[in-house]
Amino acid sequence: MIKPKTTKKETRQELESLVEEFIKAKGEIQQVDMGESGLVDGKYNTSHIGFSEPRQDRTPLNHVVAAIQHKKHPPSSSSAPKTNKTRPKKKVIYDDFGEPLRWVWEDE
Repeated sequence: MIKPKTTKKETRQELESLVEEFIKAKGEIQQVDMGESGLVDGKYNTSHIGFSEPRQDRTPLNHVVAAIQHKKHPPSSSSAPKTNKTRPKKKVIYDDFGEPLRWVWEDE
């Protein structure tokens, strides 16, 4: 059986009721400055930031990128400009009462 999704309104009501229950049970809500919860001893926790190793040299791959771009968009072999060929259009032929009879192809 699939559970029905809860709406935003139901989620808000549930959170509000949980907060009210917490306060009624002599709970206390502390006000914390923005960003303070991410601080360790008043400083940002930098132990997880990966700048401890020296910077590594990167291998230039410009020729590989150029080869891929060349495959994607090969240069056109003809120097003549392309002409737009008009394609025939399908047109409906109706009878006297407005009912469709058949389709015909017309050149534009």
